[in-house]
Amino acid sequence: MAHWLGGLPTESQRNLAEIAELIHTAFLVHRGVVNLKEWSNDGQLKDMQFGNKMAVLSGDFLLANACTGLAQLNNTKVVELISSAIGDLVQGVYYESSPNLQDSNPGDISDVDVWEEQTFLSHGALLAKSCQAAMELAKHKPESQRLAYTYGKHLSLGHQLHADLQPFVAGGAAPAVFSLNSCPAVLHRQIVGQDKWQQQLEEAKAFKDQLDYSMLWAAIKSERGVSSAVDLCRYHGNKALEAIQAFPPSEARSALENITGAVTKF
Repeated sequence: MAHWLGGLPTESQRNLAEIAELIHTAFLVHRGVVNLKEWSNDGQLKDMQFGNKMAVLSGDFLLANACTGLAQLNNTKVVELISSAIGDLVQGVYYESSPNLQDSNPGDISDVDVWEEQTFLSHGALLAKSCQAAMELAKHKPESQRLAYTYGKHLSLGHQLHADLQPFVAGGAAPAVFSLNSCPAVLHRQIVGQDKWQQQLEEAKAFKDQLDYSMLWAAIKSERGVSSAVDLCRYHGNKALEAIQAFPPSEARSALENITGAVTKF
């Protein structure tokens, strides 16, 4: 982030980038824990139990190293920012794992504002607060820190929207499965209304109440959910660009602008 003002990143900023990546990787490892209720074979169950223990221990080890590195930065505000980002991640993972928000109960996230809030917690808070912390380490003013936070927030939301849209814009046949809590699906439910969405779910139920995702995919593509998600992705990309362009021109700023452009390109 220091590049925005024409300077080179400091050693503490490099360390912060490594810390943020450690935290991100730790949570990815923790998310790899498998629901053992789905396994009945005794031999496989023991293997999965061992794998779960290793995933938890490995994730905890990475988090412990991240916390040690965070303390060595000797900056109370940065410690507070990154600690709060870890708390946001925990809250976001809790929301994602809640039985009320699983695809076995599709339709619970019926408001795009709720989707944005939960996506920011589980995907965006770490990037946004790391951007702000990088500016704090370089002793930039609060306004510059706010702009850095804004850039990270909107870039992360745009990136998740881009990922959510891939099953609908990548071309080809309908995917075998996709998340019914992705943004295009949420916007579709919001546009058609809960009653029609429930009707579409009932029509898509196949053998043993399993969903025919190709029918839901076609229903979502037939309405404005996909185009609305594309517009929302570009909105967040434009907000990120606004934050970047408040800084003086530089090669690094151009690189960040290109990243934002890639996120909003379809």
